[in-house]
Amino acid sequence: MDSLKLFKKVTDAITTIILYVLLLALIVGMAKTLLDIRFIVFESLESGFNHMVTSVLTVFIVIDLFKAFSDYHEHDRIKLTDITDATILIVLREIAVGLYAQKFGYEFILSLAVLLFVLGIMRVLAITYSPAKPQGSYTAVQNEERPSKQGISAVLDQCKPASKSN
Repeated sequence: MDSLKLFKKVTDAITTIILYVLLLALIVGMAKTLLDIRFIVFESLESGFNHMVTSVLTVFIVIDLFKAFSDYHEHDRIKLTDITDATILIVLREIAVGLYAQKFGYEFILSLAVLLFVLGIMRVLAITYSPAKPQGSYTAVQNEERPSKQGISAVLDQCKPASKSN
């Protein structure tokens, strides 16, 4: 047996197992989120809201990880946007939990904000320079040779109806 085929079979088996575990975690997380509603009803609103925010953000993290693993299982490549989305959600969850618990100092929150900024830039660059999108391609409108109009006549030409039939 070829070593690449063996590697492919092993990684497929591992990702399938991880997908089932993440699906189970998603179901349990959703059940926990529904059970956290009792904190809002029977305890203080602040405590219940803290539990709900934590649970919902955790479910979103699991959803993003599920999406990343299913994309890897299907396409055999890891998308940088999926990983940065999951990491951004993890950082946002930690900020929300820390703010509600009031246990973080301003230095830590500032460092997490810088991390979020860098992750946001990384995500924008990953979308902008995506290998799936061809670089330097021109659309048909750009290839047509039309004299360029300027000013109000160009705006009025764009607003004209396509046909004048009644």
